[in-house]
Amino acid sequence: MDWLDHHTFMGMALAEAEAAYRAQEVPVGAVLLDAGGEVLARACNAPISRSDPTAHAEILVLREAAKALQNYRLPGTICYATLEPCSMCMGALLHARVSLLVFGAKDARAGAAGTVLDLSAVARFNHSIEVIGGVRAEECRQLLQRFFCERRAAGNMTSGEVPKRP
Repeated sequence: MDWLDHHTFMGMALAEAEAAYRAQEVPVGAVLLDAGGEVLARACNAPISRSDPTAHAEILVLREAAKALQNYRLPGTICYATLEPCSMCMGALLHARVSLLVFGAKDARAGAAGTVLDLSAVARFNHSIEVIGGVRAEECRQLLQRFFCERRAAGNMTSGEVPKRP
């Protein structure tokens, strides 16, 4: 997979994160490619707008691709995410048999691809995922920081949670 242009595909994920930002969702985006480098799905975080705690960008691209391919297994696929996935998303990536995860910013609170815990290569699991972190990390981190700084400045945050849209 050395032929992949991680910078370009992370740019697509960043465009999705920007869409989440504009929708007042936590700005995380994801893109899923097939083994040949074709885009299967793109999505941004949407738990607030969908009233669905599982509507993370990574989950949404897996759902879209699985539906399009009519298969819950997605071997050989590559997931680009602007933020290190949480344990829920890493679990879904493992169950889908994604081959490679490329993420931007580390998640110091919930990162499950090596920062808080590492679910990518647990010996007892029947699948592992190759992980490349830090691709366009500064851009990904800055977008998240801007989002949370704006929410705090507006007084819209209580208990660290993102407020519901008015």
